[in-house]
Amino acid sequence: MENILFQAQQFHLLRPLDVQFARLLATKPTQSALMLASACLSANTGVGHVCLPLSLLTPSYLFEGHMPQLAHKAWLRAGSLSLKEWHQKLLEEPAVGDGSYPTPLILENKCLYLQRMWQYECTVAKFFNRQRRTLVENNEDIIASVLARYFPIDIDSNEINWQKIATAIAITHPIAFISGGPGTGKTSLIAKLLAVFLQLNEGMHLRIMMAAPTGKAAARMSESLNLEINNLVMDKYKKDILSHKAVTLHRLLGIRPNSQRMYYHCHNKINVDILIIDEASMVDLPMIANVIAALPPQARVIFIGDSCQLSSVDAGSVLRDLCSLETGYSSVCRAKIARITGFKLPAETSIVNNYAISDSICLLHKSYRFHEDSGINRIANAIKYGNADNVFAILNNIKIKDIDYTLLCDKTAYQNMLNDCIDSYKEYLQLLHNYAMPAAILDAFHRFRILCALREGPFGVSGINARIEQKLMQSGLLTIDNSIHCYTGRPVMILCNAPSLELYNGDIGILLLDDKQKRRVYFSLPNGKIKAVPLSRLPEHETAFAMTIHKSQGSEFQHIAIVLPDKIWSVLTRELLYTAVTRARTKLSIYATDKVLQYIIKNKTIRHSGLIDRLTILPTT
Repeated sequence: MENILFQAQQFHLLRPLDVQFARLLATKPTQSALMLASACLSANTGVGHVCLPLSLLTPSYLFEGHMPQLAHKAWLRAGSLSLKEWHQKLLEEPAVGDGSYPTPLILENKCLYLQRMWQYECTVAKFFNRQRRTLVENNEDIIASVLARYFPIDIDSNEINWQKIATAIAITHPIAFISGGPGTGKTSLIAKLLAVFLQLNEGMHLRIMMAAPTGKAAARMSESLNLEINNLVMDKYKKDILSHKAVTLHRLLGIRPNSQRMYYHCHNKINVDILIIDEASMVDLPMIANVIAALPPQARVIFIGDSCQLSSVDAGSVLRDLCSLETGYSSVCRAKIARITGFKLPAETSIVNNYAISDSICLLHKSYRFHEDSGINRIANAIKYGNADNVFAILNNIKIKDIDYTLLCDKTAYQNMLNDCIDSYKEYLQLLHNYAMPAAILDAFHRFRILCALREGPFGVSGINARIEQKLMQSGLLTIDNSIHCYTGRPVMILCNAPSLELYNGDIGILLLDDKQKRRVYFSLPNGKIKAVPLSRLPEHETAFAMTIHKSQGSEFQHIAIVLPDKIWSVLTRELLYTAVTRARTKLSIYATDKVLQYIIKNKTIRHSGLIDRLTILPTT
């Protein structure tokens, strides 16, 4: 078996880590089945899965369907085991247990786990099940009055205000999950939600904390939320109470740099009453488990994000798992929502599967950014539901003016794509040559962005950045010294957090000359101010005419150009395309082939997990 795994490693079907992990657990020649299962489990965890379903240990699914001959050979060497035989064989191994005692691997519900992942999943499920639809007791008349102040009913509209519904759920339950796409008003919802909490608990000292998975997301959340709070009709004293600075989840837990040790944990709780976690789709299972363990019993936690966007880089997709339930609300919850909001939910929101957590989930349906007929809004919804026919119908509809679709069918089309992108940067280049103020140059540059699915190659970030620089140099639009790769007008992206400089991974600035002709990189901070950083102090960075779709998550641009490769790659997923499309506010350009686009729309991301199976189903009420 070891030789087969080494072959799989040579073909990049397994990592060296996966093979070494398997060798560590399976030390005897008779443990071929354990060696294969543990290598596949390690590989699965490495790409974001929480567990390995035993059904994947068959010739059809081994090595993700690649190299079928090698997969069949591995399965034969493991003993040609059926699903039932796999279960029996693995439980005979000392390294595998059922969770009742410590073992490196846990086998439960026909899924194989690393022990730590099994513990994380159990911790999260236990926390969610403990809520059991517990309603936080408040005077309903008072709640209705406060909600009416911040969410007045429009007598001329029969539309349900889902922001009001989400707020009602959050203030009547100890935990809430709120998911909505771009433009559904998540930030304004947070501001109003905090104001409602403050008014309902007047006279009490509420310890409120806000967190996000990245430094960039935390800084953006702080600034945008404070702007929304300033727009609320309330006195300055209350606004000051609500104005909080968001922190990263790492800082929230007191995780030390280059370490997994945490200051806050199950034996040292965070001093918080209300915790709001933004961009929750980006939070992995281990992080959610660690946050849950550090919460005091009385704390409320509200997860906010877009469940249709890309999941976390690490294992798990908790927000997507929960929001995919779409089980509706119990009769008790529906009645309470009607009494305190004035909205009677439609029949399809009635309960289907009575999960304990169902009443804590709210999906925001209305986009306030796009008109229902906007091309960007329509194509985002078509991608979200995997409707390829609708996507192509929208792309080929000449009446839709906010979307352009160009086939990347040959070298000429590729060069035209580069020319289009340079033309979209025209205003930034003009301001640069006219020696405009840094704020104006930055504003113009940030109106347009090229998004790529890959990092390397002609269709990746590095290839497109290099080719755009070359074209700009050849046309005389930029003067580039390739020996030092440092030129006036160069856009750069920060690749690591530098809190002392107020810069975070993903921030983009422009290299310009200051009044003394010294090179500095200028950045637009979330508060609207411009920060100049000497080139010598700049953290690790790279050129940023184009950026990956992953890096763009959470950002918005007036015009987006999405460049997809001309061949199919496994990383091309529906969620990746949805995330890219929803970065655009007014204009969207897509450069791809029909074949690749068809594949990406159909290729839905699957994260293997047992979380849903662990959620308690209650008797229907």
